[in-house]
Amino acid sequence: MNKNYVTKAGYQKMLEELNYMLGPGMQEAIAMIADARDKGDLSENAEYEAAKAYHEAYSKKIGNLKEKVDNSQIIVPIENDGKIHMLSRVRIKNQNGQILNWTLVPENEINIREGKISFNSPVGSALLGKNLGETVAIEVPSGKLQLEILEIN
Repeated sequence: MNKNYVTKAGYQKMLEELNYMLGPGMQEAIAMIADARDKGDLSENAEYEAAKAYHEAYSKKIGNLKEKVDNSQIIVPIENDGKIHMLSRVRIKNQNGQILNWTLVPENEINIREGKISFNSPVGSALLGKNLGETVAIEVPSGKLQLEILEIN
């Protein structure tokens, strides 16, 4: 599996979710099975089958999250060297003259309202490694995008 790049806060959030899933969340899933089992004949008990299916899916979700945690690499901002890196905050001007402020973050921390875009997105990956003052042409689904790098933090 590929590395799962995360910030320290993102890693902590995954650990908290995993701990909840392994503790209270798993207890709820087990309780659902026990409650359904107590309702009688298991061969005709749709609630029991649904609880078992939920438990199975929940266990798989735990396994996927554990794998993600195990393959995580915490990234930290790199001191400003004039290049765009993971976690860089950039000020960009597009071909329409619109000024945009973005932070390049891991996929699981994207928040468009806060200007956080993935460094794995077409735009993010095209910006990685670029220098202050460069103009970058990026092919996106809606056409070609021209971005001028105004500021890097």
